[in-house]
Amino acid sequence: MSQAAAPPQIFSPARRLAARRRALHLQRGPDAARYLIDDMVEDVIERLGFLRHTPQQALVIGDWTGTLAPQLRAMGAAVTEADPADGFAEELPYPTSGFDLIASLGTLDTVNDLPGALIHIRKALAPGGLAIVCVPSAGSLAGLRAAMLAADGDRPAPRMHPMIDVRAGAQLLQRAGWSNPVADSRHVDVRFSTLARLVEDLRAQGLGNVLARPGPPLTRAALARAEAAFGTRRVERFELLTLSGWRA
Repeated sequence: MSQAAAPPQIFSPARRLAARRRALHLQRGPDAARYLIDDMVEDVIERLGFLRHTPQQALVIGDWTGTLAPQLRAMGAAVTEADPADGFAEELPYPTSGFDLIASLGTLDTVNDLPGALIHIRKALAPGGLAIVCVPSAGSLAGLRAAMLAADGDRPAPRMHPMIDVRAGAQLLQRAGWSNPVADSRHVDVRFSTLARLVEDLRAQGLGNVLARPGPPLTRAALARAEAAFGTRRVERFELLTLSGWRA
């Protein structure tokens, strides 16, 4: 019997885990950036209200702020919380199932087997259960991408992750067998005074480079070119993709 080919190793699991744990450590500091996860939590609550879905058994993955679970408990749900930083393996079958809500926030954009991860979510749902997945998506950080290209010149290095867009997200949901799949996006605009401040915010939110083959460190000259290209007081746009669907 033939076996399915293993997914390409675009991301490093070890670097991904280290970045996640570093972000959790940085979040203990004063005024650590958390605007993206806050937006994701708010989006989940709004969607539940719109869909009139009141979960009884919920699984929350990736909410390191700990703010979504209390809101779900206030709605009467029993909530289980999990995070990749604690060893939760999103590319393996879930150890428990029967959830009528699974909310995955900001983690699935850096797994190597995204179709498989979406299948595992569907299988962990009870019949009639709802899944909501939110990740940064294509179109994000145009200024940073331009700055990295300016830094590397004629020999660009892999410094930023490939990201999926709405169309690819919808196709992935259909491939994973989700019922009534919906893919949509929204954006969050943030003003940064310097490139260094943007990098600081990315690290604090676990959004650093976790590619399996990252580019070499920037030299001082390359960093200076990146800072000049980025400029000051630049508004950067984060595109957030939400994938939702049900288990029939």
